[in-house]
Amino acid sequence: MLRRNTLTTNSRSTRSKPRYSFRLIYIFFYNLFQFCGHTWILANTIARFLTFGKDALADTFYSVGFVMSLCQLLSILEIFHIADGIERARLLPRFIQVMEKNILLMMVIMLEEIQSKPVVCVQFFLWNIMDLLRYPHELLSVMERPSIAMLWSRYSLWIPVYILSVANEGVIVYQALPYLEQSASHSAYIHLPFLMMLYLSLLTVGAPVTVWQLLKERKHHLDKWYKRKKKK
Repeated sequence: MLRRNTLTTNSRSTRSKPRYSFRLIYIFFYNLFQFCGHTWILANTIARFLTFGKDALADTFYSVGFVMSLCQLLSILEIFHIADGIERARLLPRFIQVMEKNILLMMVIMLEEIQSKPVVCVQFFLWNIMDLLRYPHELLSVMERPSIAMLWSRYSLWIPVYILSVANEGVIVYQALPYLEQSASHSAYIHLPFLMMLYLSLLTVGAPVTVWQLLKERKHHLDKWYKRKKKK
């Protein structure tokens, strides 16, 4: 009788225990939102380029700038995800990536003269490729359905795309400097040229550190996958 009551109590506690936690549901929908947002941006950019040709390059920021700004602004939450343990990743490279994206995006928003430059379109394209390599892998990981193809793409292809993105960011800042100097005549923007030169210096130092951390992260995740396969 006692055993039956114990089994009944255990079964009730098992049924009453929620299968999915709030943190799991939250991180799933966050990754899904980012994936859908960047998919829309990339599809819109490609469709406009195929329709209008080179003329679409000058119009990229105006057509997808709001959605890109929203996605990049929300990516600041990822720093708290890692700090809180919701997402398992290295904090330093993610912090550098998130900050450099948002600082550059703020500069592009403030300078209308730079928004129509082809380098901005290229930058948006590279950011989309990076995020579309990452968020599908994160979604599969949350669903506990990891894929070796997505894992390898996330930690191998992502690194050269990131290096190209950093190089293009430097080109954007270099092209924006003359406009920043013109804006410096206004009291509100007097420190902008100095701040962007400081940003460029930090980008030069921070990018190699980020790549080094990403290579370590790649080795860790791929070794972990192969060890798990060997045990099976």
